[in-house]
Amino acid sequence: MLATCFGLNLLGRGIGDTYTVFLQPIEREFGWSRSQLTSVYSVYLLVNGFIAPVVGFFFDRAGPRWVYTAGLAVLGCAFVLAGSLQNIWQFYLLVGALVGIGVSMTGMVPASALLARWYRARLSIAIGVAFSGVGVGTVVLVPFAQYLVSGWDWRTAYHVLGAVLLAAAVLVPLALPWRRFSAGNPALAPAPRKVGEAEGGWTLRAAMKTPIYRGLATVFFCTAMGMFAVVVQLVVFLIDSGFTPLAAAAVFGMVGMLSAISVMASGFVAERFGYRQTVTASFAGSMSGILLLLAIAAWPSWLLLALFVPVFGLCMGVRGPIISSVCTRQFAGPRVATIYGTIYSTNALGAAVGSLVGGVLHDVSGGYAAAYVFALVCLAAAAVPFLRVPALRDFR
Repeated sequence: MLATCFGLNLLGRGIGDTYTVFLQPIEREFGWSRSQLTSVYSVYLLVNGFIAPVVGFFFDRAGPRWVYTAGLAVLGCAFVLAGSLQNIWQFYLLVGALVGIGVSMTGMVPASALLARWYRARLSIAIGVAFSGVGVGTVVLVPFAQYLVSGWDWRTAYHVLGAVLLAAAVLVPLALPWRRFSAGNPALAPAPRKVGEAEGGWTLRAAMKTPIYRGLATVFFCTAMGMFAVVVQLVVFLIDSGFTPLAAAAVFGMVGMLSAISVMASGFVAERFGYRQTVTASFAGSMSGILLLLAIAAWPSWLLLALFVPVFGLCMGVRGPIISSVCTRQFAGPRVATIYGTIYSTNALGAAVGSLVGGVLHDVSGGYAAAYVFALVCLAAAAVPFLRVPALRDFR
């Protein structure tokens, strides 16, 4: 079951991140501005976020089989059709909106709710392993997409990836024991840390009134806003700095690989050293990585790039599984997917704002420095709730 969550997270979110390698060839063919192209990614992230509560509601009522199958089918159709697009509005609709829906339906909202039915003491570790599928998906699918784009063209790449997704949409519902996955293990299912205001556990309204809910939403929003001001244009930034396209895609993939390792270990590290300490250290590392990008912009070198990859990659994905773990433990109960979906939506909203602002700042300034300074400010703000909100600062 854990392997299933990992694999579907890998496929869904990894597919979403492949847009970074499509950005430059599409820009070259159509002549659209960088802000127009990054806004397609912003639409994807916005829809991914706003649909998350609906996905949680759908999961609570229909179960994982139908959520995952529908998500893979939507992604497959979107990618197959994307290879034939000609107008920017079509990219907003398919690569933006439909991909956002599909990624949300195969991502951490259903995975976190499903894992909460099976794990108690090691829930943080289980969520970290499932969450690491995001990084592994980046490692596998972004270079693969770059290989397809370089060997053929971006349209063929979309068609091939779409065919893979449609095949998965057929196989996944047939090959896995979804009834057993849905039943969970009552002996290991996490009990709520507190009793919600409504009888039967937490309600969304009751959860939203708590400082810990608002703190988690703030961390998710500000973190995503800062990180996506950087990562959406990372491949293009490295190409503009003088590195080859394949090398830039490989660096993006290595960052994703290290992110997967850090995500997988985040639950263990947080339980060993503390949630606040782990999150704070990860913010310091992410900000150091962005400072290295500023240095690369001024003095491009392989040495600086070699320093950037581990510093940034080992911290990039730490916060996500920790926030998911805190949420599912704090608000455990029959509505946990709905509650987590609303918190997750702030992550996607922040990512959408960050990617759009990063593109606009590039167009206005003609470079990347302004976007990187913006990212540093956002990450500093994201660290505040784990330092100031008692329920987060002292969470165990």
